[in-house]
Amino acid sequence: MGEEPNHRLNPLRSAPNLLTLLRICLAPFLVAAILDEHYALGFVLFLAAGLTDALDGTLARMLKQRSMFGQYLDPVADKLLLSTLFLVLLHKGLMPVTVTVLVFGRDVGILLVAAILYAAAGRREFHPSLWGKANTLAQIAAVAAVLLARLTAAYWVTAFRAVALDATMALTVISGLHYAWVVSRRSATPAAIAKPQLVYPKATQLKSARPPGTRATGPVAGVGRTGSGDPEYKSDRAQ
Repeated sequence: MGEEPNHRLNPLRSAPNLLTLLRICLAPFLVAAILDEHYALGFVLFLAAGLTDALDGTLARMLKQRSMFGQYLDPVADKLLLSTLFLVLLHKGLMPVTVTVLVFGRDVGILLVAAILYAAAGRREFHPSLWGKANTLAQIAAVAAVLLARLTAAYWVTAFRAVALDATMALTVISGLHYAWVVSRRSATPAAIAKPQLVYPKATQLKSARPPGTRATGPVAGVGRTGSGDPEYKSDRAQ
C-alpha cells in the first residue's frame, strides 16, 4: 500500500519529460535540415519542437506530474535548441550578428551568475520572470520568421521577420537588466542577525571553579535559589 507509482521514482517516464527529451532529440535533425538548405523541412521540425514545448507544460499541470527534474530540463532544452539554431542561422547568413551576440551574451551572463550564486550561497531558485518568458517567445518567433522568409517573399512575412528580430533584441536587453536587478536585490539583502543567547554554567564547571580548601553548602550555587551565583560567595557563607 505504501509503494509509490513508478513514474514518481523515475522522472524520465513521465509524459512531460518525455516530450522535453523529444524536443532535445529533434535538435540535430533540425540543424542538419538547415545546413542542407532544406528550409521547408526545417520549418516543420521547428514547429514540431514548438508544439512539444507547449504540450509538456500543459500535460505537467493536467496530469500533476511536475518534478524538479522537469523544471531544470525544460529551460535547458529550450536554450539548447534556440542557441543552436541562432548559431546555425548565423553561419548560413540568415540571422543578424547583433541579435546572435545579444542572445548569447545574455545567456552566458545568466549562466555564469547562476553558477557563482550556487557556488557561493548554494542558491538554486532561479524562477523565470515575465520578461524572460517574453524573450523566449520572441526568440521562437524570430527563428520561425527567418525560416519562413526562406519559403516565401510575402510582404507580411518580411514585416513579421523585422518585428520579431527587433522584439528579440529589445527583450533580450530588458530581461537581462531585470535579471541583474533581481540578483542585486537578493545579494544585498542582509542576513538575519542572530539574537544573543545566555549561556549558564553547568554544575561541573562550578565545582571545578571552587577554590581549594572550601566547601559549598546546600545546592549548587545559583541553581534553584536566589542569591549570588558566585561559588566564592557560597564558601564565605559556609565559613
